[in-house]
Amino acid sequence: MEKKTKITTIIITAVLLVTVGAVVVINLTKNSGAAGGMPGKGGRRGGFGGNTTFTVRSVEAKVSTLTDYVITNGEVESQSAVEVFPSMSGKVQQINVLLGSHVKKGDVIAKIDPSEPGTKYALSPVEAPISGSIVSSPLKVGTTVTTNSAVTVIGDIDNLQVSANIPERYVAELKTGLKAEVTLEAYPGVIFSASVSRVSPVVDSSTRTKQIILNFDKRDSRVNAGMFAKVKLYTSKYSGKLVVPSDAVITNDDGSAYLFVVNDDGTVSRREIKTGKSIDGKIQITDNLMAGERVVYEGMLSLSEGAKVNDLDNPIQTTDGGNRQ
Repeated sequence: MEKKTKITTIIITAVLLVTVGAVVVINLTKNSGAAGGMPGKGGRRGGFGGNTTFTVRSVEAKVSTLTDYVITNGEVESQSAVEVFPSMSGKVQQINVLLGSHVKKGDVIAKIDPSEPGTKYALSPVEAPISGSIVSSPLKVGTTVTTNSAVTVIGDIDNLQVSANIPERYVAELKTGLKAEVTLEAYPGVIFSASVSRVSPVVDSSTRTKQIILNFDKRDSRVNAGMFAKVKLYTSKYSGKLVVPSDAVITNDDGSAYLFVVNDDGTVSRREIKTGKSIDGKIQITDNLMAGERVVYEGMLSLSEGAKVNDLDNPIQTTDGGNRQ
């Protein structure tokens, strides 16, 4: 009986020791989690402690204008170009001009031989209907032509324009006077400014595009007819709203958005906002942000409400005149 009592006592003591040990371990784990910033009340997202300072970059929110644009291809051509047709069918007997030659109205640019086997006729002259330059290679001697065959094209190379086709979805924004930047493969990096002078009244049903004509703002001898052009056409302007980098805005799964604003005390506030137009890495903020407030655009994914930050773009001045890092 005495032996059983001793065994029972030992077992009870062992159970008590195990229980006490478990309680101690649990308490230590809780304290460690609180100090290390484990998720829960008072903790920080990402497992950082309450004294952690996050390095960020910020930018001042300012009212700015965003300008939308369309990029398309175009071709440099003469403002006035006329195809030259012979008055009689036959073979090209003589060509008096070359590509680029300047002609005056009435000049004979070619002669056609209308003769047929067994007959002999005088050569028929082909005259220039306008003054200008030959912008299309003339037909070669010996080529058989009809009255519907263009011998060449005469154009005014001193006054050039760019023709471009704009996709149908942008048609509503097209109007004369819109500004554009034209670049040419021959001069990479050089921008030639132009403006829309004409807009086609119809949409091409096969390409679903509308043609526009742009005139260069300044005459430039480097621009030649026939050159391939890239056109950046500026369409709509969006003004009167605060603008920040698009990277500063974090979007939730439900479509809502927020960003972090840097406070004067070196902490950040999580701010729910509404956005507007976004163009080229810039986005409009339409609600819950004031001009002059600084918005975090780098390092914001590690932040939470009230987090301390070291803003590389706007260090906080200390009382001794130094910067607080």
